[in-house]
Amino acid sequence: MQRNAVITEAPWVRRSLIALAVLFLAGFLLLPLLSVFAAALSKGISAYFASFAGSDTLSAIRLTLLAAAIAVPANLVFGLSAAWAITKFEFRGKQTLITLIDLPFSVSPVVAGLIYILIFGAQGWAGPYLISHGIKVVFAVPGIVLATIFVTFPFVARELIPLMQELGTDDEQAALSLGASGWQTFWHVTLPNVKWGLLYGVLLCNARAMGEFGAVSVVSGHIRGLTNTMPLHIEILYNDYQLVPAFAVASLLALLALLTLAAKSLLEWRYADQLSATRRH
Repeated sequence: MQRNAVITEAPWVRRSLIALAVLFLAGFLLLPLLSVFAAALSKGISAYFASFAGSDTLSAIRLTLLAAAIAVPANLVFGLSAAWAITKFEFRGKQTLITLIDLPFSVSPVVAGLIYILIFGAQGWAGPYLISHGIKVVFAVPGIVLATIFVTFPFVARELIPLMQELGTDDEQAALSLGASGWQTFWHVTLPNVKWGLLYGVLLCNARAMGEFGAVSVVSGHIRGLTNTMPLHIEILYNDYQLVPAFAVASLLALLALLTLAAKSLLEWRYADQLSATRRH
């Protein structure tokens, strides 16, 4: 039976709060977003598409997609494994693992980048050994990928842990009691139960991976055409007063964010249905 909401505020109070929320969204979110697209198209659609023809721009787009394509699957495997271990088993150091998962949320991305410099730089702990064997990490693609993985690895795990705790272990225990192996239980019971939460975490991870600036800026070296991702390339174009190309690349990044937001909203709807069905069960 549907419940009627208990509202004690006067109508003018509700309307004022709604108007304030709409004005805030328009002023701080929609207006800047529209300004980006307006600036990108200020010299016409042909100039807009011509902004993507440069080799440096194409390289930045490819590097951004490459870093995300490596970081997201890596964090998917880590997040799923960590969430499964934390919610399905009891072991020593469990709380420490949960705390470490949140570490990138509490450490500045710039500090994370500096850590990789201290480890893999020419004067770092492992840098001289790696360089002597022809392996370059910082100021190269591997450093960008490592920095991206570091700043994004909590997203999948942090999405799955509460969901798996909510689901409990009854389904897995039932499957095991019926003779299923551990892998069969994982693939046919655990994974289907968390698939929408897993996809939701992957979307958030991917959005952060493509938009990361601080840690990547430190380890990239800002080498044009080689180690600049899209956010770094936007900064360089803007500093060089190439406004239309800068805003064009920014609009592409914004479009990717909007697509991620649309997919996120869809998954939230499916995710809510899944949780409701689980609670009823």
